[in-house]
Amino acid sequence: MPGPTELIIILIILLVVFGTKKLKNMGTDLGSAIKGFKNAVSDEDKPESDEAKNAAPDASAPSDLTPDAADKEKS
Repeated sequence: MPGPTELIIILIILLVVFGTKKLKNMGTDLGSAIKGFKNAVSDEDKPESDEAKNAAPDASAPSDLTPDAADKEKS
């Protein structure tokens, strides 16, 4: 494991190569990627039964036969 002196030298080299703005963007992107990964892992851990209980049937779904179609079918 590198000591504090080596870490400072690596940080200075990174600043020279990438610049402060690019390093800030890279840090932000890395943080959001880690957050997304944690959310995905925690979503997988939830039991399936909880999701099934929360899903309600769609009452606004149209039926196969509308009143006009039912009248035509009787004829």
